[in-house]
Amino acid sequence: MEAAELEQESFLDLIEARRDALIALTRDLIRMPTLNPPGEAYLEICEYLAARLKTRKFDIEMVRAYGTPGDSDKYPRWNVIARREGRTPGACVHFNSHIDVVEVGHGWTTDPFGGELIDGKIYGRGSCDMKGGLAASIIAAEVFIDAFPEFNGAIEISGTADEETGGYGGVAYLAEKGFFDPERVQHVIIPEPLNKDRVCLGHRGVWWAEIETHGHIAHGCMPFLGDCAVRHMGAVLQEFETSLYPSLAQKHTAMPVVPEGARQSTMNINSMHGGQAEPEPGFTGFPSACVPDSCRLVLDRRYIIEEDPEEVRQEIIDILEKVQSERETFSYDIKELWHVTPTMTDEDAPVVRSVAKSIEKVLDKSPEYVVSPGTYDQKHIDRIGKLKDCIAYGPGILDLAHQPDEYVGVDDMVDSTKVMALSLKDLLGA
Repeated sequence: MEAAELEQESFLDLIEARRDALIALTRDLIRMPTLNPPGEAYLEICEYLAARLKTRKFDIEMVRAYGTPGDSDKYPRWNVIARREGRTPGACVHFNSHIDVVEVGHGWTTDPFGGELIDGKIYGRGSCDMKGGLAASIIAAEVFIDAFPEFNGAIEISGTADEETGGYGGVAYLAEKGFFDPERVQHVIIPEPLNKDRVCLGHRGVWWAEIETHGHIAHGCMPFLGDCAVRHMGAVLQEFETSLYPSLAQKHTAMPVVPEGARQSTMNINSMHGGQAEPEPGFTGFPSACVPDSCRLVLDRRYIIEEDPEEVRQEIIDILEKVQSERETFSYDIKELWHVTPTMTDEDAPVVRSVAKSIEKVLDKSPEYVVSPGTYDQKHIDRIGKLKDCIAYGPGILDLAHQPDEYVGVDDMVDSTKVMALSLKDLLGA
């Protein structure tokens, strides 16, 4: 074995020796219930990360995203950015992980915030998406610094808010403040759970909108004196079923989106509400007899890079106009909630080449290049930060995200930590 190979094996052995530390860190992170919405325990987890990284001589910035969606004194949108400068100036490698997790949901057989270690798997909400990846990036950076204390360039690690609800209180805000300026940061790795042998180059586009149909309130025993907004929305849904969904199924992409079913355009009805507001918990009465004068629907449209973003919006408008032409009293409003275009980093980009080479060394196989079916914070780094050398790579099985009994495998975390550490060594020239 040549000297370089011996050095590499010794370096990777350091990560094996930190297996217990990796497990402990992941379990600590899971036990902080950073539920979003509403945005709980953000400050707690940011302070935890800040305290840990300070011991490794990282400079810490705590940034609250004032005025962003969801930010309030009760639920402030906190972010932490840690930066460790090397011996001499050089490139900066930034690991970005979101700290928020989605609602728990039903069907769990383990404690969602227990961080239980069972048969080599750590269970809990956010274990896979993406606190296991956050922990892996921290251990990778710590081992790299221990092995190469005189490294060149800089390492950044961030824990950011609200990725699960669009990232506007996290990476978008930080990008607007210059934290992802290409003069400051050159390479970004987002440890999202796309499987340890995959390099994720980007994601499909997303367009969220709210449609409201209008009616006229009247007594429920005389609905002919009113105009039911829910029935109007039903006509919209019927048009979606007969014309829109079949059309979307015909739109396929050359992007390597996973899973296979997402290599086409899709749309999800995120929520719908018509009529009286839901009663408060514990209320035992009955609703009053009224014809609904409003019905609101939120749609989540995912589109491919081959589609024109304006046409994505226009196809919904065309359906609403068609329904209006067929229903005498139909009227509607439509409001765009948020919109992000598709993004895909080139396979020849430096961070892609480096992570791919590291996967080959650790796993002894060529990586698969994929695109995510949903968006993640690469959208803001690309669109606002204008930083193109960005990918997602991390431990965890994508299909487990947001599921009951979510888990991350310890062996997968260890392997991903090795890949991240080798990529640091390559990108920073250690």
